[in-house]
Amino acid sequence: MILELDCGNTLIKWRLLDREGRVRDGDMAPDLVELQRLLGGQEREIHGCRLVSVRSAEETQVIVDQLTSWLKRHPMLARPGLQLAGVSNGYIDAARLGMDRWLALVAGYQLCRRACVVIDLGTAVTTDFVDAQGRHLGGYIAPGSKLLRSSLLNHTRLIRYDRGAHGDLREPRPGTSTAEAVEFGCELMLSGFVREQLRIAQQLLGDDPAVILTGGDAAGMKEVLPEGCQVIGDLVFRGLALACPMEFSP
Repeated sequence: MILELDCGNTLIKWRLLDREGRVRDGDMAPDLVELQRLLGGQEREIHGCRLVSVRSAEETQVIVDQLTSWLKRHPMLARPGLQLAGVSNGYIDAARLGMDRWLALVAGYQLCRRACVVIDLGTAVTTDFVDAQGRHLGGYIAPGSKLLRSSLLNHTRLIRYDRGAHGDLREPRPGTSTAEAVEFGCELMLSGFVREQLRIAQQLLGDDPAVILTGGDAAGMKEVLPEGCQVIGDLVFRGLALACPMEFSP
C-alpha cells in the first residue's frame, strides 16, 4: 500500500491506497504518534509514502525523519516548482505558492483539461485561476467560515451566542437574534465572495470555465452555485500523486 499525507498547520490528513489505487483507509491525526495508532499495524503493508506539507521547512523535516525511522523507508516530499503536469506556476516567486494550493490547481486542471477555477473552502478560502493552456493566473486568499465567526467572537465584547442557527443562502433573510445575525451574515459573506470569484473567472477565462470546489465547506457551497460545479474532496491528494508518482513493488 501507499501512505499519503497532507500535513496542514494543525492536523495531518492521511489515506492508504491499495494496489489498484483504491482508498483503503483514511482519517485525520494531530501527529504521527496518533497516526501510527490509527493505522493499527497496517504500516507493515506500506511499501511507499508521499507527503505534502504547508509547515515550515524545519517542521516538515522532522516529519520526514520520523516517517523514515518508523516506516524504514524514505518518503517522497512534494516540492514547489515552475511547472507540473502541464501547468505553469503563476506566482512571481513560485516557492511562495502554498503547496496545497499548487497541487490542488494542478489536479483540477488535469481533471477538466480546460480553463478552470479551483476554490478550496477550508479554514481559509483560496481561489486559483488556470487558463486553457495550463497557465496559472494567480488567485485570492480570504478567511473561511470558521475564521469569520471567530474574528467576531474574539474582537467584539457583546457578540456571544450558542451556535446552531443556519440560514438558507438560496433565500437569505436578516437574522432576528445574535446567533442568526452572525451565522447568516458569515454565510452570506462567504457565498458572496465565491460568487464574485465566478464572475472574475468569466472575465479572465471566458464564459464557461470549469468550477472545482474542495475543502470542508465545498458541498454546502455547491448548493447555491450554478449547476455544473464539481466537488472533489481529495484534490490535494490527486495533485500529490502527480507530483510524486510511485509504482507498487512486484
